[in-house]
Amino acid sequence: MKRAVVTVIGKDRPGIIAGVSKTLAEKQANILDVSQTLMDTIFTMSMLIDVTEIDAQFDDLQNSLKQTGDALGVSVHIQREEIFNSISQI
Repeated sequence: MKRAVVTVIGKDRPGIIAGVSKTLAEKQANILDVSQTLMDTIFTMSMLIDVTEIDAQFDDLQNSLKQTGDALGVSVHIQREEIFNSISQI
């Protein structure tokens, strides 16, 4: 299984989870785990996703999530799990 970590940060508003989830579903990425927190008016979310079945290149998924974030007024980043783990160990 190929996995990636998606992080979302921005001002809270309706539709953030739905918008990000919709983009992931359209690209055939499966959400394995999700954690979200609201700190005053700041929304944060982390998702562990399975990208084994994505119907496009990883860069395309990355660009689609950025566009979704821009439309929602939040910052969305995605990293492959092995890169995320390597950076966490530094």
